[in-house]
Amino acid sequence: MFKPLSVFAVVLAFCVVVLGSYVRLSDAGLGCPDWPGCYGELSVPQSEAAIQSAQQAYPDRPLEHAKAWKEMAHRYLAGSLGLVVLALAVLAYRHRQTIRSSWQLSAALVVLVGLQALLGMWTVTLLLKPVIVTLHLLGGMSTLALLCWIAVRNTTQPSIALPSAQQKWLRLALLVWLLQVILGGWTSSNYAALACTDFPTCHGLWWPNMDMYDAFHLTRALGESRDGGQLHLDALTAIQWVHRLGALLVLAWGVVSFKILWQRKAARPLAWALLVVLLLQISVGIGNLLLQLPLVLAVLHNAGAALLGICLVTVNARLIDTSY
Repeated sequence: MFKPLSVFAVVLAFCVVVLGSYVRLSDAGLGCPDWPGCYGELSVPQSEAAIQSAQQAYPDRPLEHAKAWKEMAHRYLAGSLGLVVLALAVLAYRHRQTIRSSWQLSAALVVLVGLQALLGMWTVTLLLKPVIVTLHLLGGMSTLALLCWIAVRNTTQPSIALPSAQQKWLRLALLVWLLQVILGGWTSSNYAALACTDFPTCHGLWWPNMDMYDAFHLTRALGESRDGGQLHLDALTAIQWVHRLGALLVLAWGVVSFKILWQRKAARPLAWALLVVLLLQISVGIGNLLLQLPLVLAVLHNAGAALLGICLVTVNARLIDTSY
């Protein structure tokens, strides 16, 4: 059961990542003010008595059923993923002599999912603090990437033989992707996606006024500067502009990666998948700017980042012949 369960886990993790982005982007991240329940209940309060009890317990946080259900749906789905990851770890240990990925990696995933649960709790209790929200997104993407690695390693596929230097380039592509995920999470968690809405310039300038120190001050609260004041436009501009520069780096790295993979016939389907996802991701990002961040495109941008990670992990998992 290990192989089909690992593939199912990848699909489930992808759904958790996309649903998490939908919850965050639809402003439902605080739909339930407590954790792991919702207003003290295991589910969203429905009865008149339960709703009254919820309002008494949290008088400054009125219950909004739509937002609360979005948040709880994400928690239920994430909890299901945790159970699947735990089952994978047990199977990996029991069949450690036959599977093609180390059981320690599956065990590490259990720890990572546990950390994700803590970050989910802190996201609520610390009122969407940007560094926590960004780490939560990074943890979700990392979970997806590791599950994809395990699934690909245990699926019979031809390996991709490339010179060592080219393999290093493709492995570094994963790091570039992760860095861009962090920048994207920081942009989203600080609500800086519309700090400048023109393209390719920002406020009509190629190098706009920016405050890098406030922009990337990690310990501040949402919407606050390092001294407790309101986060101003120059800081939000800096966040978005750096994310744009990261997108340029990802695009350049991806195009070179496509050329490397195109050299091997067995890798050409992956090369096309990587290029198509990359170009769509850049296009959706630009569309978010020009169309004022519609919810559908914003969620698709997160889904595109996840798909890009899946492509890169698949490539790298097939580059290596020995077990991870």
